[in-house]
Amino acid sequence: MKGNDHLITAKAPGKLYIAGEYAVVETGYPSIIVALDQFVTVEISRSKSFGSIVSKQYREDSVYWRRQGDQMILDNRDNTFNYIISAIHLTEEYAQILGRSMDVYDLRVNSDLDSPNGKKYGLGSSAAVTVATVKALCEFYQIPLTKSKLFKLSAIAHLDVQGNGSLGDIAASVYGGWIAYQSFDRGWLMAARMNQPLSDLVDQPWPDLKITQLTPPANLQLIIGWTGSPASTSHLVDKVAIAKSREKETYERFLADSKKCLNTLIDGFKQGSLEAIQNGIQRNREILNHLANFSKVQIETPTLKKMCDIAVQHAAAAKSSGAGGGDCGIVVIDKARDISEMIDRWQENGITRLSLRVHPVIDLDKEI
Repeated sequence: MKGNDHLITAKAPGKLYIAGEYAVVETGYPSIIVALDQFVTVEISRSKSFGSIVSKQYREDSVYWRRQGDQMILDNRDNTFNYIISAIHLTEEYAQILGRSMDVYDLRVNSDLDSPNGKKYGLGSSAAVTVATVKALCEFYQIPLTKSKLFKLSAIAHLDVQGNGSLGDIAASVYGGWIAYQSFDRGWLMAARMNQPLSDLVDQPWPDLKITQLTPPANLQLIIGWTGSPASTSHLVDKVAIAKSREKETYERFLADSKKCLNTLIDGFKQGSLEAIQNGIQRNREILNHLANFSKVQIETPTLKKMCDIAVQHAAAAKSSGAGGGDCGIVVIDKARDISEMIDRWQENGITRLSLRVHPVIDLDKEI
């Protein structure tokens, strides 16, 4: 069976973490993530001779490197093209297992997830481009998809490049809406990949993986502030991992505090209580600041702190989003409250409100 002849278009939304950052990297620790209405779009069309991969946004991605003795060691985890290539390799491996014949195609990538001047907002572009590429190729090779299979294929492809992280951003791009996400056992996955065919791996349950859709209270408004300063999630997670080995007891306390906080927060969503959700976000901010103090990783930059403090002065709950160190912060406030003064004060302090909305729960049957 050859690939489709018509133009195929697939898209995946960006995301922001609401709570549970850093702890979610560990197996079985919960987080809350939201999908946003900005997308990475992948188009595929059959080519006659040579294939191409074209992206206006990512063609000039920087490559980072470090010294290991006299050797130059490249770090490709922030180069989005590597995620596209990994998604292609993995999806084509899966397609061949299912008996599909390989074809030649042109693949074009377009992204709304960065600012007009190319700065990253921190909306999970590497995850979204991975999901959109896998989704488009599965349609090209006429492979039926469920959300579970799309998540697993995308998670493996992403992990092959990044090497760390929880893959929660992949889950948000696959499922849409608000989700509670708990990471799977990545050690198990590494061992299983050595011993099982890919087709078996995507068909079976993954230990500790848990993805649950959440419904926010009707009076909850999510506001996103951008500091104008991009951050590298991979490098910040690396630094916390070093601190973890140095401060084991303190780190274990952080994990326990985060789990307790997130379970209460998730209950707040289930009960439809904005007050409980706001209290949970404020508590998670405190927990992450404690992690920053003992790990010496700057999670809440001065601009993020200013953003959050201004929001709290206007009866909101606020915290950094994701790894911190720049990028975005999130604010949860009652829809009935006037936010104009808060936004004005943000602007005075170099903070930009991003006009983003929550992307609804994704229905693959309607999209593919």
